[in-house]
Amino acid sequence: MVRGKKGKRKSKAAKPAPRKLQARWADAPTRLRRWALRFVIGAIALTCIMVLAYRVVNPPFTLYMLKEHWRIGGIERRWTPIEDVSPVAVRSIVAAEDANFCGHWGFDINAIRAAIRDGSTRGASTITQQVVKNVYLWNGRSWSRKSLEALITPLVELFWTKRRIVEVYLNVAEFDEGVFGIEAAARSHFRVPSSKLNPFQAAHLAAVLPDPKGRSASEPSDLVRKRAESVVDGAATIDVDGRAACFQD
Repeated sequence: MVRGKKGKRKSKAAKPAPRKLQARWADAPTRLRRWALRFVIGAIALTCIMVLAYRVVNPPFTLYMLKEHWRIGGIERRWTPIEDVSPVAVRSIVAAEDANFCGHWGFDINAIRAAIRDGSTRGASTITQQVVKNVYLWNGRSWSRKSLEALITPLVELFWTKRRIVEVYLNVAEFDEGVFGIEAAARSHFRVPSSKLNPFQAAHLAAVLPDPKGRSASEPSDLVRKRAESVVDGAATIDVDGRAACFQD
Protein backbone atom coordinates (compact mmCIF):
# COMPACT_ATOMS: atom_id res chain seq x y z
CA MET A 1 0.00 0.00 0.00
CA VAL A 2 1.26 3.35 -0.96
CA ARG A 3 0.81 5.84 1.77
CA GLY A 4 -0.14 9.26 0.43
CA LYS A 5 1.93 12.12 1.52
CA LYS A 6 0.16 14.77 3.45
CA GLY A 7 1.39 18.16 2.31
CA LYS A 8 1.59 20.82 4.89
CA ARG A 9 0.29 24.26 3.89
CA LYS A 10 2.97 26.80 4.37
CA SER A 11 2.10 30.41 5.11
CA LYS A 12 3.05 32.71 2.30
CA ALA A 13 5.89 34.96 3.35
CA ALA A 14 6.23 38.45 1.82
CA LYS A 15 8.52 38.28 -1.11
CA PRO A 16 11.51 40.53 -0.84
CA ALA A 17 11.52 43.43 -3.26
CA PRO A 18 13.57 42.80 -6.37
CA ARG A 19 17.11 43.96 -6.04
CA LYS A 20 16.76 46.32 -8.97
CA LEU A 21 13.81 48.10 -7.35
CA GLN A 22 15.66 48.38 -4.07
CA ALA A 23 18.64 49.82 -5.89
CA ARG A 24 16.44 52.41 -7.58
CA TRP A 25 14.99 53.58 -4.28
CA ALA A 26 18.45 53.73 -2.79
CA ASP A 27 19.72 55.79 -5.72
CA ALA A 28 16.69 58.15 -5.82
CA PRO A 29 18.33 61.02 -3.90
CA THR A 30 21.38 60.81 -6.14
CA ARG A 31 19.27 60.84 -9.29
CA LEU A 32 17.21 63.77 -8.02
CA ARG A 33 20.35 65.73 -7.31
CA ARG A 34 21.65 64.84 -10.75
CA TRP A 35 18.47 66.05 -12.48
CA ALA A 36 18.41 69.19 -10.35
CA LEU A 37 22.00 69.91 -11.34
CA ARG A 38 21.16 69.36 -15.01
CA PHE A 39 18.20 71.73 -14.70
CA VAL A 40 20.33 74.45 -13.11
CA ILE A 41 23.08 74.05 -15.72
CA GLY A 42 20.49 74.12 -18.50
CA ALA A 43 18.84 77.25 -17.10
CA ILE A 44 22.20 79.01 -16.83
CA ALA A 45 23.16 77.98 -20.36
CA LEU A 46 19.81 79.17 -21.77
CA THR A 47 20.14 82.50 -19.97
CA CYS A 48 23.66 83.00 -21.31
CA ILE A 49 22.46 82.21 -24.84
CA MET A 50 19.63 84.74 -24.53
CA VAL A 51 21.98 87.41 -23.21
CA LEU A 52 24.53 86.72 -25.96
CA ALA A 53 21.82 86.78 -28.63
CA TYR A 54 20.62 90.29 -27.78
CA ARG A 55 24.18 91.52 -27.81
CA VAL A 56 23.86 91.64 -31.60
CA VAL A 57 20.14 91.03 -32.29
CA ASN A 58 17.67 93.79 -31.49
CA PRO A 59 14.88 92.62 -29.15
CA PRO A 60 11.72 92.49 -31.30
CA PHE A 61 9.42 93.26 -28.36
CA THR A 62 9.11 92.96 -24.59
CA LEU A 63 6.44 91.37 -22.42
CA TYR A 64 5.34 94.83 -21.29
CA MET A 65 5.00 96.01 -24.89
CA LEU A 66 2.78 93.03 -25.66
CA LYS A 67 0.69 93.74 -22.58
CA GLU A 68 0.22 97.38 -23.57
CA HIS A 69 -0.53 96.42 -27.17
CA TRP A 70 -3.35 94.15 -26.01
CA ARG A 71 -4.58 96.68 -23.46
CA ILE A 72 -4.81 99.79 -25.67
CA GLY A 73 -4.96 98.17 -29.10
CA GLY A 74 -1.53 99.15 -30.40
CA ILE A 75 1.77 100.82 -29.58
CA GLU A 76 4.22 103.21 -31.27
CA ARG A 77 7.77 102.04 -31.66
CA ARG A 78 10.60 102.40 -34.17
CA TRP A 79 14.02 100.90 -33.46
CA THR A 80 16.83 103.40 -33.96
CA PRO A 81 20.57 102.70 -33.70
CA ILE A 82 22.30 104.79 -31.06
CA GLU A 83 24.47 106.51 -33.68
CA ASP A 84 21.27 107.93 -35.21
CA VAL A 85 20.14 109.48 -31.92
CA SER A 86 21.17 113.01 -30.97
CA PRO A 87 24.20 112.66 -28.63
CA VAL A 88 22.69 115.17 -26.23
CA ALA A 89 19.55 113.04 -26.04
CA VAL A 90 21.62 109.98 -25.13
CA ARG A 91 23.47 111.92 -22.44
CA SER A 92 20.20 113.35 -21.12
CA ILE A 93 18.64 109.92 -20.67
CA VAL A 94 21.72 108.57 -18.90
CA ALA A 95 22.10 111.66 -16.73
CA ALA A 96 18.46 111.44 -15.65
CA GLU A 97 18.33 107.71 -15.02
CA ASP A 98 21.85 106.61 -14.06
CA ALA A 99 24.50 109.33 -14.03
CA ASN A 100 27.15 106.92 -12.73
CA PHE A 101 26.39 104.35 -15.43
CA CYS A 102 29.98 104.24 -16.71
CA GLY A 103 31.38 103.68 -13.24
CA HIS A 104 29.52 100.58 -12.05
CA TRP A 105 29.09 96.96 -13.13
CA GLY A 106 25.28 96.89 -13.10
CA PHE A 107 24.55 97.85 -9.50
CA ASP A 108 25.11 101.34 -8.11
CA ILE A 109 26.02 100.55 -4.52
CA ASN A 110 26.04 104.20 -3.45
CA ALA A 111 22.58 104.75 -4.91
CA ILE A 112 21.29 101.61 -3.20
CA ARG A 113 22.63 102.79 0.15
CA ALA A 114 21.07 106.22 -0.34
CA ALA A 115 17.74 104.68 -1.30
CA ILE A 116 17.76 102.46 1.80
CA ARG A 117 18.65 105.45 3.96
CA ASP A 118 15.83 107.53 2.47
CA GLY A 119 13.35 104.67 2.51
CA SER A 120 12.88 104.79 -1.25
CA THR A 121 13.52 102.42 -4.15
CA ARG A 122 13.47 105.03 -6.91
CA GLY A 123 16.95 105.96 -8.05
CA ALA A 124 18.60 102.72 -6.97
CA SER A 125 17.79 100.86 -10.19
CA THR A 126 20.48 101.26 -12.84
CA ILE A 127 19.97 101.42 -16.59
CA THR A 128 21.33 97.87 -16.86
CA GLN A 129 18.81 96.60 -14.33
CA GLN A 130 16.00 98.35 -16.19
CA VAL A 131 17.13 96.78 -19.46
CA VAL A 132 17.12 93.34 -17.84
CA LYS A 133 13.65 93.90 -16.40
CA ASN A 134 12.22 95.23 -19.67
CA VAL A 135 13.85 92.78 -22.07
CA TYR A 136 13.95 89.51 -20.14
CA LEU A 137 11.49 89.77 -17.24
CA TRP A 138 8.24 91.43 -16.24
CA ASN A 139 7.10 94.41 -14.21
CA GLY A 140 6.50 94.00 -10.53
CA ARG A 141 8.23 94.00 -7.19
CA SER A 142 8.17 90.29 -6.39
CA TRP A 143 11.24 88.68 -4.87
CA SER A 144 11.35 86.14 -7.70
CA ARG A 145 11.66 88.89 -10.33
CA LYS A 146 14.19 90.82 -8.27
CA SER A 147 16.26 87.66 -7.79
CA LEU A 148 16.31 86.90 -11.51
CA GLU A 149 17.17 90.52 -12.23
CA ALA A 150 20.10 90.31 -9.82
CA LEU A 151 21.35 87.15 -11.56
CA ILE A 152 21.02 88.39 -15.15
CA THR A 153 22.31 91.94 -14.65
CA PRO A 154 25.99 90.93 -14.22
CA LEU A 155 25.75 88.74 -17.34
CA VAL A 156 24.51 91.67 -19.42
CA GLU A 157 27.35 93.81 -18.08
CA LEU A 158 29.79 91.01 -18.89
CA PHE A 159 28.66 90.21 -22.43
CA TRP A 160 27.35 93.56 -23.69
CA THR A 161 29.21 96.82 -24.15
CA LYS A 162 28.05 99.86 -22.20
CA ARG A 163 27.06 101.48 -25.49
CA ARG A 164 24.90 98.49 -26.39
CA ILE A 165 23.14 98.61 -23.01
CA VAL A 166 22.25 102.27 -23.53
CA GLU A 167 21.14 101.60 -27.10
CA VAL A 168 18.72 98.88 -26.02
CA TYR A 169 17.42 101.02 -23.17
CA LEU A 170 16.75 103.93 -25.52
CA ASN A 171 14.61 101.64 -27.67
CA VAL A 172 12.61 99.78 -25.02
CA ALA A 173 11.91 102.53 -22.47
CA GLU A 174 8.34 103.84 -22.31
CA PHE A 175 8.01 107.62 -22.80
CA ASP A 176 4.22 107.90 -22.94
CA GLU A 177 1.25 105.56 -22.92
CA GLY A 178 1.95 103.12 -25.73
CA VAL A 179 5.01 105.06 -26.92
CA PHE A 180 8.23 103.07 -26.68
CA GLY A 181 11.72 104.15 -27.63
CA ILE A 182 13.38 107.51 -28.15
CA GLU A 183 12.51 107.67 -31.87
CA ALA A 184 8.78 107.19 -31.40
CA ALA A 185 8.83 109.58 -28.45
CA ALA A 186 10.62 112.34 -30.40
CA ARG A 187 8.17 112.09 -33.27
CA SER A 188 5.12 111.81 -31.01
CA HIS A 189 5.96 114.77 -28.76
CA PHE A 190 8.03 117.10 -30.93
CA ARG A 191 7.42 115.96 -34.52
CA VAL A 192 11.15 115.51 -35.16
CA PRO A 193 13.38 112.44 -35.51
CA SER A 194 15.51 111.57 -32.51
CA SER A 195 18.60 112.75 -34.39
CA LYS A 196 17.22 116.32 -34.31
CA LEU A 197 16.36 116.54 -30.62
CA ASN A 198 17.81 119.63 -28.97
CA PRO A 199 18.98 119.71 -25.34
CA PHE A 200 15.67 121.01 -23.99
CA GLN A 201 13.50 118.54 -25.90
CA ALA A 202 15.79 115.69 -24.87
CA ALA A 203 15.69 116.81 -21.24
CA HIS A 204 11.88 116.90 -21.25
CA LEU A 205 11.74 113.36 -22.62
CA ALA A 206 14.18 112.21 -19.94
CA ALA A 207 12.15 113.99 -17.26
CA VAL A 208 9.06 111.83 -17.89
CA LEU A 209 10.80 108.47 -17.51
CA PRO A 210 9.98 107.92 -13.82
CA ASP A 211 6.26 108.20 -14.66
CA PRO A 212 5.65 108.09 -18.43
CA LYS A 213 1.88 107.70 -18.08
CA GLY A 214 1.53 110.51 -15.58
CA ARG A 215 3.89 113.06 -17.18
CA SER A 216 4.09 114.70 -20.58
CA ALA A 217 7.17 115.95 -22.42
CA SER A 218 5.23 118.15 -24.86
CA GLU A 219 2.79 119.52 -22.27
CA PRO A 220 5.04 119.61 -19.22
CA SER A 221 3.89 120.36 -15.72
CA ASP A 222 5.94 122.56 -13.42
CA LEU A 223 7.47 119.40 -11.99
CA VAL A 224 8.58 118.20 -15.42
CA ARG A 225 9.97 121.64 -16.32
CA LYS A 226 11.99 121.78 -13.12
CA ARG A 227 13.21 118.24 -13.64
CA ALA A 228 14.14 119.00 -17.26
CA GLU A 229 16.25 121.99 -16.19
CA SER A 230 18.18 119.70 -13.88
CA VAL A 231 18.63 117.13 -16.67
CA VAL A 232 20.09 119.79 -19.03
CA ASP A 233 22.74 120.57 -16.42
CA GLY A 234 23.33 116.88 -15.68
CA ALA A 235 23.82 115.98 -19.36
CA ALA A 236 26.39 118.74 -19.74
CA THR A 237 28.15 117.69 -16.54
CA ILE A 238 28.64 114.03 -17.43
CA ASP A 239 29.95 115.11 -20.84
CA VAL A 240 32.59 117.34 -19.28
CA ASP A 241 33.69 115.13 -16.39
CA GLY A 242 34.03 111.96 -18.50
CA ARG A 243 31.09 110.00 -17.11
CA ALA A 244 29.65 109.74 -20.63
CA ALA A 245 32.82 108.33 -22.19
CA CYS A 246 31.79 104.66 -22.07
CA PHE A 247 28.79 105.03 -24.39
CA GLN A 248 29.86 107.89 -26.67
CA ASP A 249 31.95 107.58 -29.82
